[in-house]
Amino acid sequence: MKKMLMIITVLSLLTGLYGCGATNNDDGNNKEDQELVLGLTTWTSTIPPTEIVKEILEDMGYDIEIKEANIGAIYAGLETGEIDIYMDSWYPQQTQYLEEYSDTIEQLAPIYEDADAGMVVPNYMEDINDVEDLIGYEDMVNNEVIAIEDGDPAMDELQELIDAYDLDLELVNSSEGAMIAAAKTSIDENEPILLYGWRPHTMFNDMGLKILTNEEHPDYFNGSSVHPIVNEDVKKKAPDVHKLLGDLTISIDDMEDMIIKIDNGEDSEEVAKEWLDINPDWLNNN
Repeated sequence: MKKMLMIITVLSLLTGLYGCGATNNDDGNNKEDQELVLGLTTWTSTIPPTEIVKEILEDMGYDIEIKEANIGAIYAGLETGEIDIYMDSWYPQQTQYLEEYSDTIEQLAPIYEDADAGMVVPNYMEDINDVEDLIGYEDMVNNEVIAIEDGDPAMDELQELIDAYDLDLELVNSSEGAMIAAAKTSIDENEPILLYGWRPHTMFNDMGLKILTNEEHPDYFNGSSVHPIVNEDVKKKAPDVHKLLGDLTISIDDMEDMIIKIDNGEDSEEVAKEWLDINPDWLNNN
C-alpha cells in the first residue's frame, strides 16, 4: 500500500512539473503548437514576402496558416487577432486602415521603399507622359481608367487624381487579373489604354508600360513604402518574430524578379527558398 502511494505521489509530481514546463517559458515565447496566421491578398506583390516569411517561421518552429482575403478583411482580421501578420501594407495609400485600427495593429519598418504607382500607359503612347497630357484626349482610352478592387485605398487616391486634373474619366474597378488581361488585349492590338499600375510588378517588363508623372499635382502617388503589419499581441507572444519582421528588407529588383518567376509558372515556395539561399547574410544577422 505504501509502495502504491509512493508511485501515485511521484506520478503526480511529474505531471505537475510537466504541466509547468509545457505552459511556461522564460522568454514568454513557447513555440510548441503555436500558430501564426499570415494574411494574403491576391496581389502579385504580396506573394514573395509572404512565402519568404512563411519559410522562415516554419523553420523557427511555428505552425503557419495562410488566410486569403481582400484588403479590408485583412485589416479587420488584424484588428481582431484572427490574422497575426500581413506583409504588403502600402503607405501612405493604406493610411485609413492604419488610423482606423491604430489601437490594435502595428506598422513595422519598411520592407522596401520608393515603390511607384499611379496611372499607367503603354510606351507606344509617346505623347502621353504626364497625367496632364490626357486632358482633352480622354476618349482615346474610351474615357476609362482600368483599375483594381474598389476596396483598396489607392482607388480613392486615383479618383482624387482624376478630379484634380478634371479629367473626363470613369474609374473602372476589377481584379488585378482582369485589369492585366484587359491591358494585354489592348496592347496586342497596339491600342491605347489607361490603367492603374505599381512597382514591383511584371507588367512593366511584360507589356512595355510606363507610369505617368503628376507634375501639376505631385502630392498624389508620390512614392510609397511597403511594410509588415502585425496584431499588437505578436510582440508579446512571439518577440523573435516581431524582431525578424522589423528587420526584413527585400529590394524592389528582387521582388520583381521573384514575381516574374512565379508568373512564369515557378512554384512560389521554391522561389522563396531560392531567395533565402541567395541571401544567407540576412538570415545570419537575425
